[in-house]
Amino acid sequence: MAAKRETRGAMTVREAGRKGGEVTAKRHGPQFYEEIGRKGGQKVKRLIEQGKRAQLGS
Repeated sequence: MAAKRETRGAMTVREAGRKGGEVTAKRHGPQFYEEIGRKGGQKVKRLIEQGKRAQLGS
């Protein structure tokens, strides 16, 4: 459901997220996203390996 604005000029959560994302992209550039994506992928890989080891131990 769409958020209603109580006062004129108030920003929705969606608008705030979009603006924040644009500022982050300008501030950090594409390398930032590559790095955090790589870190996230490595973390997921480690969690999967831990889960597999836990299942084998059961």
